[in-house]
Amino acid sequence: MTIDTFDGTGVKPSHWNLASVIEQLRVSREATHNIRHQGRIRELPSREALTTIVNGLSAALFPTHYGRPNLTDESIDYFVGDTLTTTLNRLTEQVRRGLQFSAGLDCGEDAALTQCAHDITRQFAASLPDIRGLLVSDVQAAFAGDPAATSIAEIMLCYPGTIAILYYRLAHRLHQLGSPFLARLISDIGHSLTGIDIHPGAQIGGSFFIDHGTGVVIGETAIIGQGVRLYQHVTLGAKRFPADDKGVLIKGVPRHPIVEDDVVIYAGATILGRITIGAGSTIGGNVWLTQSVPPGSNVSQAQMRND
Repeated sequence: MTIDTFDGTGVKPSHWNLASVIEQLRVSREATHNIRHQGRIRELPSREALTTIVNGLSAALFPTHYGRPNLTDESIDYFVGDTLTTTLNRLTEQVRRGLQFSAGLDCGEDAALTQCAHDITRQFAASLPDIRGLLVSDVQAAFAGDPAATSIAEIMLCYPGTIAILYYRLAHRLHQLGSPFLARLISDIGHSLTGIDIHPGAQIGGSFFIDHGTGVVIGETAIIGQGVRLYQHVTLGAKRFPADDKGVLIKGVPRHPIVEDDVVIYAGATILGRITIGAGSTIGGNVWLTQSVPPGSNVSQAQMRND
């Protein structure tokens, strides 16, 4: 009597002649097509760990909204302290891993790299009160700017723009402190959650509101002032990508728009290049803009004529 065994997939075991496949994959991985950083680094930051870290930081910043709703005045500081201790320890390890991919970093190996990670995490922790202040201004701007909003709690729990900005502000500080790879990963996790893509290198002032939000893109060198409001599918992008004489793209060149204070940009607008949108301007829906406009401008699509 023959008994067939299964591996849980409902498929009978088979012989795949894997020895040759495994050998060829090893040669590709180790020699022919080795894509590891510097040909050797296997250790990568973990998206799963970073998700846990951002959840912990969110809970420490807003304990009853993103932590435990039953916290009391007596227990809340203990919760914040315990959450931060655990979260910052986890963050240090992820920063250490990410620093291995930072160009020109002068941290050396092993112990020096770990010390750099501790220094960055310590400075990041010291920034958390300021980050919270910016986030509160963003939430207040959303409440003031959206007639559908019924409470601050609704904005913090239900608005994808608020979540995207929270991820951005945490990532931006890490970017400033010299951990760009980790910052980019955190931003990408926020993008996956919300459909809003904000590069951590962008500079964004307080009281920032993204209404609805799906499809918003903000490029690396964009600069956004205070009290700016964006709607869904707005792009602050690059018009062209400068290259050197060998055709290789030049990194870090300012190529995204500058949006001054109190600008409103409506759904579907595309603003490209290193141009300036003057303070107090309104950019209408579906506008394609590649030149600067002065303060107080109102830019809309040209009306179609039926002759």
